[in-house]
Amino acid sequence: MNIIWGVILIVVSSIGWLGQSMTALWPTVATKLSLTEPEADVDPAFYADVRGEAVWDTLILWTLPVAGVLLLLNSPWWVYFGLVGGGMYLYFAGRGIVTRLVMQRRGIRIGKPETLKQVYVFLALWGLVGVVTLAMGVAALPLP
Repeated sequence: MNIIWGVILIVVSSIGWLGQSMTALWPTVATKLSLTEPEADVDPAFYADVRGEAVWDTLILWTLPVAGVLLLLNSPWWVYFGLVGGGMYLYFAGRGIVTRLVMQRRGIRIGKPETLKQVYVFLALWGLVGVVTLAMGVAALPLP
């Protein structure tokens, strides 16, 4: 199970971290790859929020892919990276979903409906991976 979950963590969480890194460092390329909406298609405040979030996420979301690597290597350190990374991905997903829903309800332009469906699917997936990793990490904590 650890090998399977380690691979899942590396693949799924790397998509999130690499996507945010690309959005932060090369926003034009990220837009061409449909990782983010074109600036003209969204409200300026939303565009700025997404860019700021991408910079911060680039700095913090690396922890879950590292947890996956450590899990594959059977290192006990995976638990700590998994707990921190799982919490970050749960927060990342929850904030992303709730912020977009609130902005949509207020009529703020946040992207095309078909793109938003994909965003919600990925955010839900990252949140689920975060929750499962948190549960596995808590279960694997050494007992005193």
